[in-house]
Amino acid sequence: MYKSATTALRVRYNECDPLGVVFNANYLLYADIAINELWREHVGGYESMMEGGLDLAVVEANLRYFKPLRFDEEVDLVSTVTHIGNKSMVTEVAMKLGEEEVAAAALTHVCVDSGSKESRSIPDSVRNALTA
Repeated sequence: MYKSATTALRVRYNECDPLGVVFNANYLLYADIAINELWREHVGGYESMMEGGLDLAVVEANLRYFKPLRFDEEVDLVSTVTHIGNKSMVTEVAMKLGEEEVAAAALTHVCVDSGSKESRSIPDSVRNALTA
C-alpha cells in the first residue's frame, strides 16, 4: 500500500480551448502538479530531492477523459503511488469534480542521478516515505 495526496485546483481561463473546455494537454500539467504536491507532502519536495542527487524522468504517460473540465471549476487531483519497482515507479492521478472522476492519468517515472542523468535505484528513504 502506497501513499496518496489530494490537491485542489481551479481551472484557469488560459487552460481552456475555444470550446470552453480544458485543452487536452493541460491534463498532463494537472497530473504533474498533483505528483509534485504528493512528493512535497511525503518526501520533502522536489528541490530537496534534487539536492540529494535524485531526479525523475517520465518514461510513459497515459490519460483517459470521461467528462470535460470547464473554466472556473474546482477539480480535486488525487495522486496515489500504485507501484514502486527497483528504478521506476507509477503514480495514478484521479481528477474529480466532487465524487465524479472526470479524467485519469498514470505516469511512470524512472529514477535518475541528477548529475550524470543515468538511471539509478530508488533510494530506501524515498521508498519508505511513499509506502503507507
